[in-house]
Amino acid sequence: MLNTFLSHQRKSFWRSRNRGGSIAAQVVLGLFMLYFLLVALGIGFGMKIFLPKFFPHQDAITSFNGIILYYFAFDLLMRLQLQELPTLSIIPYLNLKISKSKIVAFLNIKALFSAFNLWPFLLFLPFCFVAVLPQHGFLVVSAYILSIISLMLLNNYLILFLKRKSISNILFTIGGLAIVSAFVALEYFKIISIMAGSDWVFKAITKQPLLALIFPAIAFLIFKINAAFLRKNLYVEELSAKQEKKVSTDYAFFNRFGKAGELAALELKLIIRHKRPRSTVLMGTIILVYGFLFYKPEVIQSNSFGMMLFAAVFMTGMSIISYGQFMFAWQSSHFDGLLSNKIDFKDFIKAKFLLFTIASTILTILASFYCFISAKLLILHLVAYLYNIGFTTVMVLILATYNYKRIDISRSASFNWQGMGATQWISIFPFILLPILIYWAFNIFHQPYMGLLAIGLFGLIMLVTRGFWVNFIVKRFEKQRYKIAEGFRE
Repeated sequence: MLNTFLSHQRKSFWRSRNRGGSIAAQVVLGLFMLYFLLVALGIGFGMKIFLPKFFPHQDAITSFNGIILYYFAFDLLMRLQLQELPTLSIIPYLNLKISKSKIVAFLNIKALFSAFNLWPFLLFLPFCFVAVLPQHGFLVVSAYILSIISLMLLNNYLILFLKRKSISNILFTIGGLAIVSAFVALEYFKIISIMAGSDWVFKAITKQPLLALIFPAIAFLIFKINAAFLRKNLYVEELSAKQEKKVSTDYAFFNRFGKAGELAALELKLIIRHKRPRSTVLMGTIILVYGFLFYKPEVIQSNSFGMMLFAAVFMTGMSIISYGQFMFAWQSSHFDGLLSNKIDFKDFIKAKFLLFTIASTILTILASFYCFISAKLLILHLVAYLYNIGFTTVMVLILATYNYKRIDISRSASFNWQGMGATQWISIFPFILLPILIYWAFNIFHQPYMGLLAIGLFGLIMLVTRGFWVNFIVKRFEKQRYKIAEGFRE
């Protein structure tokens, strides 16, 4: 049956109308993956040399023990953003004499074919044989390898379970992000140390190799939980969209904004009900934990806002840029209907501004917990917020009038390049570079707070003149609408 499923998917790929673009995307993606796998292999064989340089006061094996769990914690965050759910068009098989267990088994096996599952082998196994084997023997090395493989499987199936669970309950995702953020904060403030804990665990395994059996037991438990959930909800991914159309939800909050509010509420329903826009917006919330990478005490104390501005702008505006770069394409499947309906284009554009402003406001409020690190970060986030709702919203909507590429909103965002073009890449540069350039124009005269004030005033001016920009974008949209519609039909 496994061969049958693979054969059907292979035929579906080659018979697809978009196979040319899919092949090109897979080739580019494959080259990237090959590069990173070779880098991982080089690090794996060079770890015996690198580790003493990075951790000069520890022996290499102690350092190696410390980074194992640290790596898998980082691996969990990366999988949360990038690992694709293994999919299979299941409806044609449900009325055939094929057990659900076989379909579930295929999806679970398919999930193993991921570059994330190769990197631990290339990173850790060379060091195990080069350094751990001569010092501790074959039994300890076997325990290390068993632990590493089990941790890889644990992350693999845990992320699949979390992503599938989040499809049916968005609060589950928010809760998971809160837990991850809490652990990141505890590590940042040195309340806990993942490296110290990892070293303690693997030193215990060195003394008692049988302790390594704990990891495969946990991995097997997560595998069974994931398989049981998938079997119970086998219909969800394909039937959820059809079922949700029967649900009528009224977001009373938007009523106060008139027709623009009604259109914004409709788009919010589109985001909630479809995979790609939903995962694209949620990606913006995941970025919130990245502040811990940029907001270092020494950087804050020295008022080096230029180094932190990048993170602040990204955290408060990531939903705008990630969702807005595909603007109008989200409605590509019914764009002709929008043009033929009696919709005021000014209200249509105002609805986009409204959604962007709400999204950036929510992200800014969520990011306010960084004030526990320093009150200066509240000023930084306010400046980034004004910049995003003032300038970034205008920028993405102007560039959207040059976007003619259709996208399928039912597909996941991870490793999905459909709809990507020059416009999307161009939009990233002014979003990142403009506030940094404004800031450094003042910082070279040792006026960091004046640089922040200039960015905030620039965003505020753009916000106050939003009426002008709405009219400008509407005229541009009316001029381009037929080209956009023609592109969305391809």
